[in-house]
Amino acid sequence: MLPATDEHNAAEIAYWNGPGGERWLSQQRTHDQLLAGVANILLERAAAAVGEFVLDIGCGCGATSIALARRVAPSGRVLGVDVSAPMLERARQLAPRELSINFQLADATVYPFEPGRADLLCSRFGVMFFADPVQSFSNMRRGLRRGARLVFACWREPRRNSCAMLPLQEAYRHVPRLPEPGPDDPGPFSFASERRVGSILERAGFSSIEFEPVDLSFDLALGQGLETAVDTALQFGPTSRALDGQPPTLRSAAAASIRAALASYEVRGTVPLAGALWIVSARNA
Repeated sequence: MLPATDEHNAAEIAYWNGPGGERWLSQQRTHDQLLAGVANILLERAAAAVGEFVLDIGCGCGATSIALARRVAPSGRVLGVDVSAPMLERARQLAPRELSINFQLADATVYPFEPGRADLLCSRFGVMFFADPVQSFSNMRRGLRRGARLVFACWREPRRNSCAMLPLQEAYRHVPRLPEPGPDDPGPFSFASERRVGSILERAGFSSIEFEPVDLSFDLALGQGLETAVDTALQFGPTSRALDGQPPTLRSAAAASIRAALASYEVRGTVPLAGALWIVSARNA
């Protein structure tokens, strides 16, 4: 059971301990492989060094936490924080015993981080789901030493991310649309606006805020052909949420439409689609 939480994060916490977390577990290897390019860029920009203490927020099944722990070893340590109990259980199973890495089931909005200790706060797509991001980043900043680094990856505008939006639009031919989020509502694309994110970080006490646009190609097939691409699309991002609880007939119809759309992108067993993200960096002022 989670310790103290912000009640406004309740819906996201329930989702990641329910269908979202279970789905990610079932697709953990696929998702980590699909997002490996993002992780590599994030780790390069984060530049974690031997001996550093790193906070990995929204660490999920632990892929980035483990990679960070390898970089700070043997004298450094990593604390991975997530609200999903099933995903953290997988992270603990995957983490090599020789690494100094711990996983904490917690809501980062209110978790009592060890004050002024961490050298780096890092996240791969784990910070866009807070109901009150200013409060959340303010709380996380308390765990950082003066001058510590913040580096995270977040999605840019949906229109730049056909890897997520093309399958979703095909699914919408058969299932109801997801509720349209408001400009400040949590969600995968809630940090697309530089102006909004910059304001959040400034109000939370960060400085030297920078945005690096990164454009990537995501192979939904993972080199294994069209059917793998369809399976990936059905389980990835907003498409998976749109299909939650839908009857098999509608899921099958959505899969058929997605298959037809992806077929035109297939190239020698790959199905590459565009993705666009920000690598956001800042300092604890």
